[in-house]
Amino acid sequence: MRLPRSRHRALLTAIVVLLGLFLARPGVQSLRAKIVRSISLALGRQVEVSHVRLRLLPQPGFDLENFVVHDDPSFSAEPLLRAGDVTASLRLISLLRGKLEIARLSLSEPSLNLVHNPDGRWNVEDLVERAAKIPVAPTGKTRTERRPGFPYIEADRGRINFKFGQEKKPYALTEADFALWQDSDNVWSVRLKAQPVRADFNLSDTGILKLSGSWYRAPSLRQTPLQFSLQWDHAQLGQASKLAYGSDKGWRGSLAVALLLTGTPAALNINTDFSVQDFRRYDVSGGNSLRLAAHCAAHYSSIDHSISDLNCRAPIGSGLVNIRGNIAALIGNRSYDLALAAQDVPMQSLVAFARHSKKDLPADLDARGTVDANVSVRREPGSDRPTWTGEGEALEFTLASEITKTQFDVDRIAFAVSSGGDLPTHSTQRRSASPSEISPEPRLEIGPFNVALGRPESAAVQGWISRSGYNLTLAGDAQVRTLLQLARTVGLSAAQLRADGAAKVDLQLAGMWSGSASPRFTGQAQLHSVRAGLRGISEPLEIASANLLFSQDEIHVHGLTASLAGSTWRGSLSLPRPCASLDACPVQFDIHTNELSAPRLVQLLSPLSRRKPWYRFLSSTRPEETFFTALRATGKLTAKTVVMPRLVADKVSTDVELDGGRLQLTGLHAETLGGYHLGEWSADFGVKPPVYRGTGTLQRVSLAQFAALMNDGWITGTASATYQIRASGLDASELFSSATGALDFDTHDGVLPHVALAVGSGPLHINRFWGRFILRDGGLEIQQGKLETPGSIYRLSGTASLSRALDIKLFRDGARGFKISGTLAEPHVEPAAAPETRAALKP
Repeated sequence: MRLPRSRHRALLTAIVVLLGLFLARPGVQSLRAKIVRSISLALGRQVEVSHVRLRLLPQPGFDLENFVVHDDPSFSAEPLLRAGDVTASLRLISLLRGKLEIARLSLSEPSLNLVHNPDGRWNVEDLVERAAKIPVAPTGKTRTERRPGFPYIEADRGRINFKFGQEKKPYALTEADFALWQDSDNVWSVRLKAQPVRADFNLSDTGILKLSGSWYRAPSLRQTPLQFSLQWDHAQLGQASKLAYGSDKGWRGSLAVALLLTGTPAALNINTDFSVQDFRRYDVSGGNSLRLAAHCAAHYSSIDHSISDLNCRAPIGSGLVNIRGNIAALIGNRSYDLALAAQDVPMQSLVAFARHSKKDLPADLDARGTVDANVSVRREPGSDRPTWTGEGEALEFTLASEITKTQFDVDRIAFAVSSGGDLPTHSTQRRSASPSEISPEPRLEIGPFNVALGRPESAAVQGWISRSGYNLTLAGDAQVRTLLQLARTVGLSAAQLRADGAAKVDLQLAGMWSGSASPRFTGQAQLHSVRAGLRGISEPLEIASANLLFSQDEIHVHGLTASLAGSTWRGSLSLPRPCASLDACPVQFDIHTNELSAPRLVQLLSPLSRRKPWYRFLSSTRPEETFFTALRATGKLTAKTVVMPRLVADKVSTDVELDGGRLQLTGLHAETLGGYHLGEWSADFGVKPPVYRGTGTLQRVSLAQFAALMNDGWITGTASATYQIRASGLDASELFSSATGALDFDTHDGVLPHVALAVGSGPLHINRFWGRFILRDGGLEIQQGKLETPGSIYRLSGTASLSRALDIKLFRDGARGFKISGTLAEPHVEPAAAPETRAALKP
């Protein structure tokens, strides 16, 4: 098939022109002014190009360097558009007529500044209007004509910045690929793909923004028919909140937004779909995936910047939440009239939202019942705050969990919405009201309603929830076990105690939604007849009565009366808040008891004192951690009487420090054996077997009382001593066999009734007896001992076993001595030089 003669002639002309350009290589710098003037006239903006180069392949055109389009000075002093490299490709069909016409402008890494002035106009509006008024042919024209064709304008890896007035916002679009072209005589189209960022933060997961649309020729921008669709997909919710608000609000999930705009800016139809897939807080993991979704439709007018016929619908389970209304004057003094209606919203859906919004809620938390509500919010023109009104109710509400073994039933929970700003009316709330609680933000007022907590009389619940925080109160009678179960059910870190009894409470639960702080409850509780099991302790703690005061920073217990280890304890204690575990919470206490059994207390403190059953011989030998071995406590302990094996101490007081199974007693004062004691003792129950150490002094103790403890009156008199001792073991035999130490003693005015140094003489009288006893290997060794009697002074040496066997020698300077053997009850005394001499025994 042969081309027509005219087409053949035109094609030949184009080839000749191309060959001429290729061979002649004319200078193009002379064309720079013409190119700049042509683009400036088309855009109505001053244009600069620093250098122009001719390019023939792969398509004839020009390479423009440092391409700058200046902005209208009334908007900004910065350029509207800047690009280092721009390629302008020639339209081949125009070359057939011997004309140079640009078919495509390709911008590499351009920077575009969009400016919004105080009058509500954008700096690109007049460019759109100007393009609509210039008689140009469509971008894809296929025939020659006098009208120039609108070039296909494209950019890759660009950046779009935003300014409001003279303030440059940190928001921007990066990696922007966009294109602009004219579809037909009266229709222009645009396409954009970019990533939203903030210049003041390093955001990497903000998703992809896609925009496509078209608009028609019209006398003004407000009358321009348009159709645009915008999609924002795969944005991580935490990064999206940081992009919008400047801080990560702590929410996670994949955000998707689809926006459709049709009509004209003066009468624009808006349809929007929002969804968040796998919604949760940052500190909540696991559980089923939760999807939030809503659809909104509205009309927008750029004439008065108002939104009318707003209709948002969010299906929640089998129920629905609907928002309707109008918003006037989006720019300036905004006013609005909105109404929210919730119909048959399942409580289980709200609980599922709560489980993804707050950590520590039971994984199997289940709820029944429905919620209905009608709420309106109005803001009149000229008003500085909106007015909220409305009410609703939850019917046949049940909250249950098998994990916490809990089920709570409430027939009806009423609530109302108010504008806020008034002081709380409840007494507990009034005491702890903070500035955030009396701020003018709207609040959801809940209750009061009654909830049964295991007592004949129900407790009352009421409170409020606002955008920034919440405050709930619980007042009335409760069973301790039920109260602890309720606390764990609503996600509070309640102590894992096996406790039951009665309590009268007046508690307040408050917190803020922002940040990662856990909710804090304050108030007071009165305990009566509470029985609590302590971990690793076979004996329960019996609390007859106690008053608990929960402040922001500590828990204070006063008026305590409790029984443990066979003793009744009275006093007070306090521990700091928050408290994650016993080993992180130093308890302060001041406790008194009338009578304390030391063996029973040691048995409770030592996990090794409880022998394992024979059938658990294959299990680990690691000591079981008990309540006391995990406890950190310091304070004062006083006892009227302390009962020890064969020894009683009165008016006992000591400073106590217990840390991880290590017990330290300092300033241990006691009256015992007719004298008094002052010393320091420690015990380490974290090792196997427990280790005990002690140092101290005894002043003016009665040796007669000491001998009575041994069931044998073998000595009388008074004594003072200083000692150091170490022992380990679980019972008396282990302690005695392992004991080591030293005793420096000084005895006065005593008698040894069983000892006579000569036949017929009376009992041995002691004016003074002093020296040192060394305790080791189950016996006592006398060092540097001296005995002063009415007639002589003796040096003593020898040993006495803990089984009361004696091997002692007495010597005088320049005279014969004596040897004492036998036992304390039946000593044998004989002269050192005449072993056959036998001492007389006194009955």
